[in-house]
Amino acid sequence: MKTWFLRLEQREQLSLLLLAFALGMYVLYMLLWSPLDSARDQLTLQNRGVSESLQRVDAMVSEITQLRDSGGGNSKRRNLTSLINQSTGRLQLQVSRLQPNSRGEIQVRLESAVFDDLLQWLHEMEYREALLVREVSITQGGAVGRVNATVRIAQAG
Repeated sequence: MKTWFLRLEQREQLSLLLLAFALGMYVLYMLLWSPLDSARDQLTLQNRGVSESLQRVDAMVSEITQLRDSGGGNSKRRNLTSLINQSTGRLQLQVSRLQPNSRGEIQVRLESAVFDDLLQWLHEMEYREALLVREVSITQGGAVGRVNATVRIAQAG
């Protein structure tokens, strides 16, 4: 190949060298630069999407913080035991066991409770008192419309 190249005129050799250089540059562009450029553009689009998502999350966090701060009395720590005793007494639910645990939750055992009163009490605990009803276990009681229930309640936040 070298002898063939050396037999060519100087003008033809220069043309072949320029053609080889151009071909090499084209191959370099197609194999290296173009894929890297496409990957960069794709990453730019992904970053823009993540940035927009982050802005939406920041806006939601600000809104939640503002709502929590304006909530007033519901965000304060309260004595769950007295709150549960008052609310169950008001609805005439009989508490057979009230057991606090190490996580700040209270397990309440209600015996022979009227089902509708139990549901009203659970609704009141979550929506009016802003407590978290973590777990509820309900079984049939001794009479029609009566149930036995075990409820685990915690402070929100």
